Amino acid sequence: MKRMFQEGLPLVAMMVLPVVSAAQDKPEASVGVDFVSGYLWRGQDLGNVSIQPSAEVSYKGFALTGWGSVGFDKEDTKEFDLTLGYSTGGFSISVTDYWFNGGAGYFHYGAHNTTHVFEAQVGYDFGPLAVNWFTNFAGDDGVNKDGDRAYSSYVSVAAPFRLGGVDWTAEVGATPWATTFYNDGANGFEVCDISLGVTKEVKISDSFSLPVFAKATWNPATEGAYFAVGMTF
Repeated sequence: MKRMFQEGLPLVAMMVLPVVSAAQDKPEASVGVDFVSGYLWRGQDLGNVSIQPSAEVSYKGFALTGWGSVGFDKEDTKEFDLTLGYSTGGFSISVTDYWFNGGAGYFHYGAHNTTHVFEAQVGYDFGPLAVNWFTNFAGDDGVNKDGDRAYSSYVSVAAPFRLGGVDWTAEVGATPWATTFYNDGANGFEVCDISLGVTKEVKISDSFSLPVFAKATWNPATEGAYFAVGMTF
């Protein structure tokens, strides 16, 4: 679903938070790839060792991002996500189309014949604290206790800080209501992600450094615990 660290960095950048950037006069583009020991997303283990490429084009607060994940194990699901977002100051809003192989093909968008999941996000970065809300509004969503579309949602609160000369992020995430989309069937409000991530630039030469990151995650809802590391190229 997305980045180990972003957001949501499903093990990929540093937090599950949209990047907030100042409006620029000219379009800007970037491309990168993360190599991760495990794919963690919102307190869930979604795969083992993976390569996760990304590319983005941004202009005047708008950003279009492509992100993917390919696991080394045959059983790991391949993922391709597209996100269109807008940010100004600390405020951000976005829509993401998640797609996974192994089911209906990419161009299948039927209500009962698709592996796309469409999610809306809104959030605000206050500086010492960032709050984000995510809700699935279409596609292959989970269901609630009555068997109806759950409009599966996730809320996160993240706090970045610096300690020991490196950058850290502490985060808590929860599902506000019942859905089969998270935690093999969330029963209602459940805290499903308590995590602590760290990132550091490792200097290779005078002109080149390699960002490395690590993240410990605990999921009280499933009684799971994970630790993963990665690097960005």
